[in-house]
Order: sequence, then structure tokens, then C-alpha cells
Amino acid sequence: MYVPTKIFFTKGVGKHKEYLASFELALRNAGIEICNLVSVSSIFPVGAKVIPRSQGLKMLKPGQITHCVIARNSTNEPNRLIASSIGVAIPADKNMYGYLSEHHPYGETEKVAGDYAEDLAATMLATTLGIDFEADKAWNEREQVYKMSGKIVRTFNVTQSAQGDKNGLWTTVIAVGVLLP
Repeated sequence: MYVPTKIFFTKGVGKHKEYLASFELALRNAGIEICNLVSVSSIFPVGAKVIPRSQGLKMLKPGQITHCVIARNSTNEPNRLIASSIGVAIPADKNMYGYLSEHHPYGETEKVAGDYAEDLAATMLATTLGIDFEADKAWNEREQVYKMSGKIVRTFNVTQSAQGDKNGLWTTVIAVGVLLP
């Protein structure tokens, strides 16, 4: 059984006349173009350690099958605002799993998209942990409830936004949580 013990986060943006090439350039910008990425769902593994991007990139080998949680968005519409965000919620209990969320909106700023993804991950974890909260409260109010419960130790997001190329080139943004052994 393979359970990742480390995770790092990265993001990137790429622009090209071809859709697939813009994705490749976003992967290059994120530093993970050498991997064969396998998209997985959004569980932060029990006991996994968040490591710096620079450390994680050094652990990758060309052609390696690499599990990741990836948010991806593209446009060829000039000036269209796009974003991709990964939200992270880590429980205080080291024997409990956390959550990662993916969000890939149009028309949202990096801050709005990041807050949404972070809120989504924290809400998924809060419901798993049985934390009582009011769903219609603003994220900053719920964030305080979550953290005061003592059951959620950390939340954050990794977000990449961009405006569609003014000349109509494909623009792709990615945010990625890379899981490592």
C-alpha cells in the first residue's frame, strides 16, 4: 500500500497558440513538466509533511509517475480572468486525514479564488470532524470558528491567476499539490 509521506505545492502559467502547448508551458513554469501526472482526489494523507517546493522538485525524476491534486483552467478569450487554486486544511490530530480542494473559476481574482478554495477544504474537514458552524457565515467568520475549535491546525491556499492573452493565445493556469513517498 502506497501512502504519501510528503507533499509540496506549486503553480504555473503558460501561453501558446496551441491549447496543449499552453498546458505544457504551465507545467514547465511550475517545475513539474518531467513527470507523468496522475490526478487523484482530495485527501491530505495522515501524517504527511508539507515540504518546500524547492525540496520537492529535487525529488522528481524524469518520467516518474507522480500523484497530484491539480486545478487547471484555460482560455483563449482575450483579457478573460482565469484562476486555479488548491485549498488545504490540515487537522490538529496527526492521526486524522485532511482535505485538499480544487477550484478553477473564471472572473475571480487570485484572492477570491484562493479564499474560496481554502474555505472549501476547511469546510470539508470541519464536517468530517463534527465542528458545528453556520454554513451561511462569511469565510473569515467560519475560519475563526474552525481554528478556535482546536481541531483544525492550519489552512492555506496556492493559487495562480492570469488574464487571457490579449492576442487570443491559449492561456493556462495550474495549481498543484504534488504527493511524494
